[in-house]
Amino acid sequence: MNNKWIFATLLLTPQAFAGDIIHWWDVSLSALYGENYDLAPSEKQTTLTFETAGGWKYGDWFAFQDFTYFNGSNVGKEQTTYGEITTRFSAGKIFDTKVGFGPVTDLSLALSLEEGEGPVKSFLYGIGSDIDIPYFSFFSLNLYRRSAISDDNISDGWQASPSFKIEFPVGNSSIVFDGYVDWVFAVDDANYSTGVHVNPQLKYDLGAAIMGEGNKGHLYVGIEYDYWKNKYGVEGIDQNTYSFIVKYHL
Repeated sequence: MNNKWIFATLLLTPQAFAGDIIHWWDVSLSALYGENYDLAPSEKQTTLTFETAGGWKYGDWFAFQDFTYFNGSNVGKEQTTYGEITTRFSAGKIFDTKVGFGPVTDLSLALSLEEGEGPVKSFLYGIGSDIDIPYFSFFSLNLYRRSAISDDNISDGWQASPSFKIEFPVGNSSIVFDGYVDWVFAVDDANYSTGVHVNPQLKYDLGAAIMGEGNKGHLYVGIEYDYWKNKYGVEGIDQNTYSFIVKYHL
């Protein structure tokens, strides 16, 4: 799948299926600037990210597309793109019954496509779960089997991916702490190292603070933290950095 199709999916998914099928949806645009990035043409990067998330009759979805610009590239490569599409088919929704146990409120078939420039294209499939944890707006955990698609991609293995959101009220506004972890805990090829990518965001609802509660949930400012042990499966490359972020939800 070409990047333009991922981008089109971000923009058209809610409109294409609007009505009783779509229960909720969100589209956002983020601008980020950070430094000290490893295995990149420049350690300084500016990224524009389009995201969409939503729930529908038979499950949910999340997709994003990154457009990354290398500030001061020393190898002639000035930009790159990367995107993911993840969809889950909920057993609870499909069979119209409660599926779960203890704090687990639902189980799903989880599918994900990773796509970008270079040998990064992979298809992931596995089991997703929604977990009820006090004070969390949501917490989900997907357990995947990784299957490389592009040539020279040796990332086949197993991956666990939790994602979460917590919101704290602050005066007439709020602080949101959300993000994900991708933990590749087993691999098929000894030349590809296991690793973990931790990518949370801490954001302040600036729109609500300066324009009133009617603008709550639209304009955020904050910091995105990025820790990636054995980045791209390369042993000993441990990225540890952060970016400033401005995010707007439509």
